[in-house]
Amino acid sequence: MPGNRFADPVYMIPNACRLFSSRQAPSVTRRDFAGSAAAAVASLADLASGQAGHSVFAYAGCFTTAKRKGRGDGIHVYKIDSRTGVWSQTQVLGGLVNPSFVTVGPGGKTLYSSHGDEEYVTAYTIDPATGSIAVLNKGATGGTNGAHLAISPNGKFAIVANYTSGTVAVLPVKADGGLQDFIQLIKLEGAPGPHRVEQPGSHPHQIVFAPGGKFVLIPDKGLDRVFIFRFDADSGKLTPAESASIQTRSGAGPRHLAFHPTLPVVWVLNELGNSVTTCSWDAAKGTLQALRILPTLPEDFTGDSTAAELTLTPGSKFLYTSNRGHDSIAAFAIDPKTGFLRSVGWTPAGGKVPRYITVEPSGRYLLSTNEQSDTITRFRIQAASGALHPEGSPIPNGTPVTLAFKI
Repeated sequence: MPGNRFADPVYMIPNACRLFSSRQAPSVTRRDFAGSAAAAVASLADLASGQAGHSVFAYAGCFTTAKRKGRGDGIHVYKIDSRTGVWSQTQVLGGLVNPSFVTVGPGGKTLYSSHGDEEYVTAYTIDPATGSIAVLNKGATGGTNGAHLAISPNGKFAIVANYTSGTVAVLPVKADGGLQDFIQLIKLEGAPGPHRVEQPGSHPHQIVFAPGGKFVLIPDKGLDRVFIFRFDADSGKLTPAESASIQTRSGAGPRHLAFHPTLPVVWVLNELGNSVTTCSWDAAKGTLQALRILPTLPEDFTGDSTAAELTLTPGSKFLYTSNRGHDSIAAFAIDPKTGFLRSVGWTPAGGKVPRYITVEPSGRYLLSTNEQSDTITRFRIQAASGALHPEGSPIPNGTPVTLAFKI
């Protein structure tokens, strides 16, 4: 649908818990908080019972070089106490250049990282007992600045978004989890967006496999498009889908997206437009249709900001986005029938430039990596309302930019 453009904005800003707004936020009663805490404990108990004998480990990627204003020293490994939720650092693997995005492969035996400003991705073995990692090998990506990578559901291929080069690379994954060099390199084509600095050309920012693994979606910040490819699980080959891309609003700068786990819905987060678009998804044809768009910032904020990340709670009751500049986390309630969003408030991120946010596997906490504050902050999620409550002291970490979990 090359001609299909995102719809006009639909501003649905209720009198909700807007901590950066002049409006009065609703109070949280003791009963509400107790109910939320009980639900969180139950969720964690379900996780623990389903993963008896297993620990939860977290891996934090970072920037390390002066070019990136990095103060990080490698990938930090944390063990999460399943009873208290407390994080304890167990390892720092140094000697790495900008391990800026990390992800755990299927089965939890291997960790992978892309590297800002570099032309390779790295595979690491994971010790199942301690969560510790060790370098396994590297694979060439054929392009620079891998902003994101994803492992195919069958674990046989890695796909990398080369942000600076405007290309997408496919790398085979070996039987031991190691990587081969790229076997396919696709140049993303199109007219650049209007932003002279941020949109000089193609800037793919994320790789997302659709449910079922037959399609791959790639938001391109520089071209104001979301590209759609068919994926051959046997060969790893990417081919343009029936509708090769959907064009976003000019200057929106689509950065990341997420699928609803059960509804035919995709949410696209627009970095430069500070908005999130709800789209319908045709799983048979691999096509998107934009339906509604909402701002990620409160209406009374007049400064500069860019949207960075979106994440969902288990059960997809709430969606959260992070705002860099406003330095907040926006919360949206998800309509269980349509997938449409309703803004329910903003919470301070507890640090500067919350680049990445994610919900722990337990569903109990939301985490924010605050790039310019050198911290990771934790928020307890109130199950009924989606409100976020800061909990514990910030976790120190130099220029953190991503998190991944192993259960």
